[in-house]
Amino acid sequence: MNIAKATRRASAKEAAPLTITGLSVAYQKKPVLRGVSFEVKEGELIGVIGPNGAGKSTMMKAALGLIPTIGGEVSVYGRSLKSQRRLIGYVPQRESVDWDFPTNALDVVLMGTYGRLGWIRRPGAKEKAFALECLQKVGMADFADRQISQLSGGQQQRVFLARALAQDAKLYFMDEPFAGVDAATERAIITLLQELKKQGKTVIVVHHDLATVEQYFDSVLLLNVEVQAFGPTATTFTQELLQRTYGGRLAFLDPGKLTVSGIHAGGDKT
Repeated sequence: MNIAKATRRASAKEAAPLTITGLSVAYQKKPVLRGVSFEVKEGELIGVIGPNGAGKSTMMKAALGLIPTIGGEVSVYGRSLKSQRRLIGYVPQRESVDWDFPTNALDVVLMGTYGRLGWIRRPGAKEKAFALECLQKVGMADFADRQISQLSGGQQQRVFLARALAQDAKLYFMDEPFAGVDAATERAIITLLQELKKQGKTVIVVHHDLATVEQYFDSVLLLNVEVQAFGPTATTFTQELLQRTYGGRLAFLDPGKLTVSGIHAGGDKT
């Protein structure tokens, strides 16, 4: 019995942080994701790239069990999503959050500690100190008592990043964390992502700014309903594969610059 337990523990350690196999989603019988399969390595920053309507946000929500699927499997470190949920942190799109909800920044971050406490225990002094530490890491400690509705868009995004940090997860999903933020917040976010990577965390990010992909991510998932390509940024973020993903709607100004003709690279609602 002890040998069996040890074997299971060893297998869990060796298993990939996230394995998705054949994930499919449809809205009103229209396919939004079709047979999406990929596996991520531990300790990597992974960018999810694709045009509007490509299914980037849908893929993330489906992988988290937030929306129904019509097929596919998701495993986290070799086990079911349900059994491993405590290992996962999630930063949703900022526009999907009700920012008028009457609570302050510290309370939002404290919510990130609930998964470890269970249903009975309430956050105490230890959790509060940890939440303040998370706010400090994103430059928001001075706003701990501020109502979230009184914060700027960039400040609100930082608070949600701090909440994800408070979850002390191993695998993070972030849905367009850079969208609509100021330059200072963008720098704070990428600094945080690099810190998570140094800690051996794995972070999957829906991203819209093609100009920063090579700078920010170790690997990229090119998605347009189906996986168009997945692999190291150096070999996957190429003109040929991007043209395939965007359906020829990319205009390359020179080898180091590109634009999207008639379509924005992010802002995905599906």
